[in-house]
Amino acid sequence: MPPGIFVTQPIPEPALARLREAGNVELNPDPLHIVTKPELMAALARNEYLVCLLHDRVDAEVIAASPRLRLIASMAIVPAGVDVAAATARGIPVTTIPPLVTEATADLQWALLLAVARRIVEADRAVRSGLFPGGQSMHFVGGEVHGKILGIIGLGRIGEAVARRARGFGMRILYCQRHRLDAAREAALGATYRPLDDLLRESDFVSVNVGLTPETVHLIGRRELGLMRPSAYLVNTSRGPVVDEKALVDALEERQIAGAALDVYEHEPLVEPRLRTLANVVLTPHIGSAALDTRIRIADIVADNVLAVIRGQRPPNLHNPEIYA
Repeated sequence: MPPGIFVTQPIPEPALARLREAGNVELNPDPLHIVTKPELMAALARNEYLVCLLHDRVDAEVIAASPRLRLIASMAIVPAGVDVAAATARGIPVTTIPPLVTEATADLQWALLLAVARRIVEADRAVRSGLFPGGQSMHFVGGEVHGKILGIIGLGRIGEAVARRARGFGMRILYCQRHRLDAAREAALGATYRPLDDLLRESDFVSVNVGLTPETVHLIGRRELGLMRPSAYLVNTSRGPVVDEKALVDALEERQIAGAALDVYEHEPLVEPRLRTLANVVLTPHIGSAALDTRIRIADIVADNVLAVIRGQRPPNLHNPEIYA
């Protein structure tokens, strides 16, 4: 009997076609519906292989209730929503993807930065509602981008990609991270090191690019936001809990900072209700990797992982290699 593969939401068709050649694919066809825990458990009672997305939660209870489960193939770089320890205890491989989202995420970060500074979303809504204040009206005056100071918190892969784009805008680049780069690397990137507090005080735009660890939860809170300039903007495409969302809303409401642009949220998929009411914030629903070419590459890698396990092979992107020890 062909193996059963459950896919929690639509993924690019070429990868689905490859999976259908190897087994029976059961797919949640609704890209707006995140499968609930009971739905996931019911699907895994019928299928052996799971393809899950970043937002899915595969906890110990789900794993324990799924005796047929043979693989958890995550579309995430880090399977934060998967109880890897519980899967490992069962000998179930957990697979991930390589860091393929760098350029797509950096593109989105720049889209958000420009949108919040130049009030693109507000202006778009105005035109759609029939408001056109004139080509030189002061009504939609926003922040300048070219020649300003960009502070990057976390100069890893995505941070470096953001820095490369900033040079095209003639921006001065500051950065902070746990380990300072050597002088040659700083020179190549055109970036100057600053401690976090100094970076916040000096920057016109603050770009958050750190990973989520216990040390980075609420890295940007009330105190840090208070250090930023009233004319400054915060952009976060890393992980939601890095920014204290309630403190950010307070800072935006009180105009302690000029604006913010967010692709990630502290309690996804829930969004702080007050954020949705503010004009000086741009919000997108965690779409950093939502570029078609990137998503096709991601889905193909996930299919490679699934097909390898079905064939009895070690998958190429294994997160818990100890199960094969």
